[in-house]
Amino acid sequence: MNNYYADKLNSQSLFRVYETDIPRVKQYLDEEIDFVRRKLSGTERVLEMAAGYGRIVKELAPYCDSIIGMDISAENVELGKEYLKGYPNASMVTMDAHDMAFDRNFNVILCLQNALSAMRANTSVIDHIIKLLAPGGTAYFSSYSAKFWEWRLKWFEEQADKGLLGKIDYDQTKDGVIVCKDGFRAITHSPEQLRKIGEKSGLPCRIEEVDESSVFLMIQNK
Repeated sequence: MNNYYADKLNSQSLFRVYETDIPRVKQYLDEEIDFVRRKLSGTERVLEMAAGYGRIVKELAPYCDSIIGMDISAENVELGKEYLKGYPNASMVTMDAHDMAFDRNFNVILCLQNALSAMRANTSVIDHIIKLLAPGGTAYFSSYSAKFWEWRLKWFEEQADKGLLGKIDYDQTKDGVIVCKDGFRAITHSPEQLRKIGEKSGLPCRIEEVDESSVFLMIQNK
């Protein structure tokens, strides 16, 4: 499957995305990680999907038993292997969310920072994620809070100014959707949409807003 993050926004380009000069965006990125980190006991097997070059993997590795970062871009994974040197319980794997093959299950699965949009995840992908959960395990899905729209747009404008994305198409950029003139498109999952995903799973789930920047859906396996 063609994917903007695999074809264009990868490796060093993706690394530069997170070298933001916007303090509110830095706070958002830190708060997402902290929300998950506070819930780890140190014994979990963790999978992060759409992991890029392992930014979150590196932050969480000291707080779990093992963590795998999965990404569709082989360039991201190769950069991640270098980035994660010194973290023996952390690894990276190249894999498409639409064609996953793991020989184990996980206590925690992370789809953070609007990864459902980045992966263009459909019902089949979400069902597969849930099937990979160990008994008692939790899947975390996050998207943007509507309260963060102003800062999210500033962040994408910053990326466009760096040449990492095409120029913002302001005629189409609205209602939680960012569109660039080079074809990039990022949607948002509202709390209501996330709740429907949780309810469809048939498993215990809950919604929580964090830092007025992220909305989390947590689904727990029985």
